[in-house]
Amino acid sequence: MSVVAIDGPSGVGKSSTAKESARRLGYRYLDTGAMYRAMAWLCLNRGVSDPVDVLEQVRGVDLEISTDPDEFFVSVDGMDVSDEIREPEVSENVQTVSAVVDAREELIDMQRTIIAAAPAGIVVEGRDITTVVATDAEVRILMTARDDVRVARRAKELHGNADAEALAATQSQVTGRDAKDSATTSFLEASDGVYTLDTSDIDFDQVVETVLKLVKDSQ
Repeated sequence: MSVVAIDGPSGVGKSSTAKESARRLGYRYLDTGAMYRAMAWLCLNRGVSDPVDVLEQVRGVDLEISTDPDEFFVSVDGMDVSDEIREPEVSENVQTVSAVVDAREELIDMQRTIIAAAPAGIVVEGRDITTVVATDAEVRILMTARDDVRVARRAKELHGNADAEALAATQSQVTGRDAKDSATTSFLEASDGVYTLDTSDIDFDQVVETVLKLVKDSQ
């Protein structure tokens, strides 16, 4: 069983790259960020922010996440929240969960269980996969891109374009989220043995082909 671990900040193309790589490899796909988002959504809906209460929510939840790259979903206590977890309010409050060390450990244990159950291989993306969750993965990649490129990509994703207004609305969300998350995870610089893949000036197919080549070379 092969594990491909992909880390990186917002706007580098982690999710689209990981999904397409999984499709072409015939692997499963795990979006660990969606798990944190799902728990943030739950805490928001229950008015929970105290670390002890956040941990209680994580420990008591029935969290289900698809590993099919073609049919992604995430559900919380039987409710599909795949769309809800992408709302700006959830993005702004992910740190409510990710900053709680014991809650992170619970989610990391869930992620490792999912990884271990993958039949042939799995592509896992997030912010601490290469450094914490799957340090022994056969392929470990840190995806990066220039700040202006990342903001423009996220603006197009959120607003449908990258004009001045959309860029301004997106700038603080991207850089602010990275600043918050970098306090608890290391995803801005590659650790030893991690391949840095800068996506600033290459297209999507080139990014995916690079991942596939790294997987092939590791076998």
